[in-house]
Amino acid sequence: MADGSAGFAFTPAVETATAGVWDKVRGHVTPLEWRLQAPLIAEINRLKREKNAVVLAHNYMTPDIFHGVGDFVGDSLGLAREAARSDAAVIVQAGVHFMAETSKVLCPDKRVLIPDLRAGCSLAASITADDVRLIKQRYPGLPVVTYVNTTAAVKAETDVCCTSANAVQVVEEVARQWGVERVILLPDEFLARNVARQTPIRIISWHGRCEVHERFTAADIAELREAWPDAEILAHPECPTEVLEAVDFAGSTAAMSDYVTKRKPRRVVMITECSMADNVACDAPETEFVRPCNLCPHMKRISLENIYEALLHDRYEVTIDPAVAVRARAAVQRMIDLPPPAVPARYDLVRARHHVDVELI
Repeated sequence: MADGSAGFAFTPAVETATAGVWDKVRGHVTPLEWRLQAPLIAEINRLKREKNAVVLAHNYMTPDIFHGVGDFVGDSLGLAREAARSDAAVIVQAGVHFMAETSKVLCPDKRVLIPDLRAGCSLAASITADDVRLIKQRYPGLPVVTYVNTTAAVKAETDVCCTSANAVQVVEEVARQWGVERVILLPDEFLARNVARQTPIRIISWHGRCEVHERFTAADIAELREAWPDAEILAHPECPTEVLEAVDFAGSTAAMSDYVTKRKPRRVVMITECSMADNVACDAPETEFVRPCNLCPHMKRISLENIYEALLHDRYEVTIDPAVAVRARAAVQRMIDLPPPAVPARYDLVRARHHVDVELI
């Protein structure tokens, strides 16, 4: 730890201040780790009060961050929307860079900090604003729907954004409004393929993939079934279609979390980033979690140490060209203005209504 943070001691005052967090995470953090983490958690929470700051903790953060210092927790768009409603002056994004940009887009008057500038995203990096402009030239007159897992510059070239929870709804609503039968859905190839199985709208997409979710295979699911036949298996729609066809439930991080906390299955497998299961497990102690997960190296660049440094030194501020931010905000706002789905989308590919493939650009 830099700048003296290593000198924080696990005092009785720290133990008392962090007791509630310890009660929640004690099954997922060792006592030795906790004696190192608790002083930082206490100091970060003190700095937040001093600087009128909040920490947005994505579902893929480790439990010490998610439950210890996260003021708002959830998926990237949900975090940004909560931040926009708060009266905080400073936002620390415990997530990756595109999430910090989304927070800045929706909170232009707030200072947004990212604890590590190297916290990127393979999916967001897979497409550029120039790519989108060329796609629009190739398919004139078709609406462009872009996943929130993209840069602000890409969002600025977009007609409307979507999340994994509402992608089917957004595609169908945009097709209705534009009076078209084809929609461009960027940049996630697997999300697009899985949406295409749920709607009659023809999907044109890109070859972007999440490096965490693309590594899961149908063979992985078959092995899990054999080893734990009573486990309920959940997967994220950024996984390949053959994975979603083999699981019991597929949906966004919010949908998977709701599934576990409401259904309370005896044993569950979450096919997504590793920390997702750890964080849900803290809120679902009656469920046993099998963890055949993949780590996101970008998410894991965020730590208690660099969150502390970001708050202490106002390090590293995220800025966006105002003209880009205005256009990106419009794309996000068009999605927000759509009527919310009654429930988060479930990608039920076993009983898919449509069996059409996407057109990859």
